[in-house]
Amino acid sequence: MFNARIKEPFGDRVLLVFIYILLLILMLSVLYPLLYIISSSFSSPNAVVSGRVWLFPVEFSLRAYKSIFNSAQLMLGFYNSVIYTVVGTFINVAFTVLIAFPLSQKAMPGRKFIMILMMITLFFSGGLIPTYLLVKELQMLDTRWALWLPGAFSIFQVIVARTFFQTSIPSELQEASQIDGCRDFRYLFSIVLPLSKPILAVMALMYAVGHWNAYFDALIYLRSEKLFPLQYVLRNLLILNAADPAMLANTAQTLRDQGFEQVLKYALIVVASIPVLILYPFVQKHFVKGVMVGSLKG
Repeated sequence: MFNARIKEPFGDRVLLVFIYILLLILMLSVLYPLLYIISSSFSSPNAVVSGRVWLFPVEFSLRAYKSIFNSAQLMLGFYNSVIYTVVGTFINVAFTVLIAFPLSQKAMPGRKFIMILMMITLFFSGGLIPTYLLVKELQMLDTRWALWLPGAFSIFQVIVARTFFQTSIPSELQEASQIDGCRDFRYLFSIVLPLSKPILAVMALMYAVGHWNAYFDALIYLRSEKLFPLQYVLRNLLILNAADPAMLANTAQTLRDQGFEQVLKYALIVVASIPVLILYPFVQKHFVKGVMVGSLKG
C-alpha cells in the first residue's frame, strides 16, 4: 500500500517552527523561576547570596527545611491551612451541588429569576466594610467560620455545575427513577453524583487551591495567632520580614548575615506549594472535561 506523507508547504513549516520556539520560550520562562527557587532552597546561604545558584543546588544543605519543621508557628499554620482547605472545600462543594441541582431542573418554578439574581452578584457585591460588619454581627470574628461561611459557594461554580447537570445527565434517568419511587435526594446522591465525578473533581480542586492560597480573609477577620493559616505566616515572612525566631534559632550570626533568611523564604515557598502539586495529579484526568463544561451554553 502506497502511504506517502503529504508534504507541508514551506510557509506552514516555518510557522510551526516559530510556534514551537515561542512555546519553548514561554515554558522556560515559567519553569526557570520554579527551578531556581527549589535549587536555592537546597543551597547554602553563601551560594545564594553570592549568585552562584543558577540551575542546580550549590553546596547542598537542608538547614532551611530543618529550621522550618522545627518552627511551631509554621507547623501550626500548616495545620490550620489543611483544616481550612479540607473543611472549606467540603462546604463549598456541598453548597454548590445543593444549589446547582435544583436550578438544573426544568420543573423548578422561578429558577430563571433566581439565576438572574445570582448572576448580578458577579458584577456587584456588598463591599468589604458591609461584609465585615455582617461577619461581626454574626459573632464569627476571630473564628474559623469567618473563613468558611462568607464564601460558602461561588456563583461561577454554580453555573458550571448547573450546566453539567443539564447537559451530561440524561433526563430519562430521572424519569425512570421517579417511576421506581426514587425521591429527589436519593436520585441526587445515588445517580447524579456518581455520574458527576469530572465536575466534582474540578470544583474540589479550584475550591481547595483557593482556600490553600487565601490569606486576605485571615488578615481581615483573624486576630489570634493560633488561627493563622500558612499563607498568612508566609506573607509575614516574605513581605514584612517577620520571621519566627524559632526558625532562626541555633543558627550562627554569620549565616544570618550571609542570607539565611533568604534561603528560608525559598524553602517556605516550596513547602507551601507541595500540597497543591500532590493534589493535582489525582484530578488531572477529570480537569479538562470538567473545565470544558463551562464553555457550553446552559
